[in-house]
Amino acid sequence: MNTQQLTIFYDGQCPLCSLEMQRLKEQDKNNCILLVDLHQADFNTLYPEIDIEQGLAILHGQYKGQILLGLDVTHRAWTLVGKGWLVAPLQWPIIKPISHQVYLLIAKYRQPISNFIYQRFGIGVKHCEQGTCYGNPNDTNNRSK
Repeated sequence: MNTQQLTIFYDGQCPLCSLEMQRLKEQDKNNCILLVDLHQADFNTLYPEIDIEQGLAILHGQYKGQILLGLDVTHRAWTLVGKGWLVAPLQWPIIKPISHQVYLLIAKYRQPISNFIYQRFGIGVKHCEQGTCYGNPNDTNNRSK
């Protein structure tokens, strides 16, 4: 694994999570982000340091040998692709604790929220029925049919 690369462990069965990862990879011109679906069959073998249940509860990332959580993953990812200014306010001292609590609430209910938004407005990426959606977890444009 490239230590300068951010690895994001995300819920590939969450339509909004998958959409954000797709949008992020579209901006990743230097290939600094590796996307790993927590639902892929060999996840525990490949990433024994990441607990799947914890990963499903809060977004996990690995960067320069450190584990990042939640909005810290989001901030690092968008910063690496040159769009950090979009999420910078989430790191500001007064806003960070509030945004973290909002993130945890949304993360807890992400499946019903994202399914509702997908069904009602067509926003998001429909999740796959059989766990992992990608033959190559780093290529979100290569969804299996």
